[in-house]
Amino acid sequence: MLTPVLPAALTALGPASPAAPSDGTTAPNFLDLVNGALGSVSNTQAAAATAEAGYAAAAPGATLSQALVASDRATVAWNATVAVRNEMVAAYQSIMNMQF
Repeated sequence: MLTPVLPAALTALGPASPAAPSDGTTAPNFLDLVNGALGSVSNTQAAAATAEAGYAAAAPGATLSQALVASDRATVAWNATVAVRNEMVAAYQSIMNMQF
């Protein structure tokens, strides 16, 4: 079974809307979304490390393919995180270079 690589918090961002949700709950703030996304990446990396350690220790049920897939998922999640960070830094630098 394939699971999504990008954290659910990143896909939940969607279009910006200043209005509160209609179901009466409060919308999550940006910091909560970033923390959730980073936590998801951290969990993905931990799962990869566990799968790799299980295969290295010849644990029952641990296979090379599971370890490789978990490692690739962690790599893709990390690369996506770095790409988002780079875009945010570039946007910040563009804003800071604006003249008023």
